[in-house]
Amino acid sequence: MKFTIAATTLSFALASAFPQKNAQVAMPDDIHAWHPAGVNDLRGPCPMMNTLANHGFIPRNGGNITKQNAVKGLADGLNFDAALASLMWDQAIIANPEPNATFFTLEHLNQHNVLEHDASLSRMDAYYGNNHVFNPEAFATSTRYWTDETLTANMLANSKLARMIESRAFNPNYTFTANNEQFSLGEVAAPFIAFGNTTSVTVPRDLVLYFFEHERLPHELGWSKKNETMTLKDILNVVSSIRNATSLLTPESASNQTVDGESHGIPEGAQVARRSLHLPGGV
Repeated sequence: MKFTIAATTLSFALASAFPQKNAQVAMPDDIHAWHPAGVNDLRGPCPMMNTLANHGFIPRNGGNITKQNAVKGLADGLNFDAALASLMWDQAIIANPEPNATFFTLEHLNQHNVLEHDASLSRMDAYYGNNHVFNPEAFATSTRYWTDETLTANMLANSKLARMIESRAFNPNYTFTANNEQFSLGEVAAPFIAFGNTTSVTVPRDLVLYFFEHERLPHELGWSKKNETMTLKDILNVVSSIRNATSLLTPESASNQTVDGESHGIPEGAQVARRSLHLPGGV
């Protein structure tokens, strides 16, 4: 499962107002200047992969993504360590249906329920047609829950849950397996890993909005690649925070309940049974 989570960050996966620790603020060189995709360029459902292609960290045409150029691109663009980047490529290569494939393309990633899945933060479900182009309506559902200038694990988890509920309610072909969940967690973690603080699990909202809407690294907003190399440990820390945040339960004492100011030790099963009798209208 750790490997699966790491792989999703390849797909998907600080401004001066929210400075990174030891960040070096710098604009990209000409080789990695941003250019939007051309008419014949391949792009997929993963904003981060599209962004790396738009900056030339992986092939700009979106084709022939080999282990060698993926590892180099992730290191040069986001400072991912070689072992992590290599592992992520190993997981993503399944998108190419050819036996013993040595490369994949961004178009391969569009195949539904391989890496791409329903309830994306920024794409329509495959049932509705185009599952790989940024969709403002889907993204608006997600950003509704980004209620502060600094995003937290809870805010991104709320977006994830909202998109899942909307998809299940209106998409008759809604599919979301346990495997999809692992990919989804990694994708939601990606903005924190690329643009934020992986210890506090926070990220400036303006950087994330810019990234999603333009598929462009937010250099113009003051961001630069982290000095600290990102590892599997960093990814798992963020994913754990997001997974915990997707729970809608709040903490309570497991053994004591207070009724009319008195604390009573009531077995959990009895608590549930008693509460179930408290129905509207005295029924």
